[in-house]
Amino acid sequence: MTLASDLLTFTLAASLLTITPGLDTALVLRTLAANGPAQAFKAACGVALGCLAWGLIVAAGLGALLAASRLAYDALRWVGAVYLFYLGAKLILSPRRQGLAASMANQPAASRAWARGFLTNILNPKVGIFYVSFLPQFIPAHMNVSAMIVALASIHVLLGIAWFGLLIAGARAMLPVLQKPRVVAAMDRLTGCVFIAFGLKLALGDRA
Repeated sequence: MTLASDLLTFTLAASLLTITPGLDTALVLRTLAANGPAQAFKAACGVALGCLAWGLIVAAGLGALLAASRLAYDALRWVGAVYLFYLGAKLILSPRRQGLAASMANQPAASRAWARGFLTNILNPKVGIFYVSFLPQFIPAHMNVSAMIVALASIHVLLGIAWFGLLIAGARAMLPVLQKPRVVAAMDRLTGCVFIAFGLKLALGDRA
């Protein structure tokens, strides 16, 4: 296969993975409900930054260490699970009870939206394992492995940003509904349950 065909195949596969709903989607939609489109996009960029960081880690060879070392994998897995449990419990026990307008007036610093998106990804070792196992399939034999991993991870990041941008733009039509305090509280509780479910999956699951 040529480099162009490898990149096209990867882009198609990564696009399907990107639009599959998961933890990142729940985080972005919850941020949209609580803080509006701007903060939701910052959270999405934080998620993308986490993916890029994993790409750089794998390119540097640390991802292989994570794949080979059970201790390193388990340590990061439990840190990620605890972080998700913390976020989930906080959202369930202390949901926001104010409408979007009030939330926007008291929204957190931009760095918090970025950091939350970044941490949910960088503390999930399965993203690193996924990159270690998935990306090499699209690297031609004559190419520099590290450079290609960074390039493929960058494509994945751009796809993610584009998808979340479309998702946020489409969901803006629902903002009159999302402004209602009951909806904000319900979104917080629902997202908290999703976070805890993913935390349990991360804590109890294996590398697959």
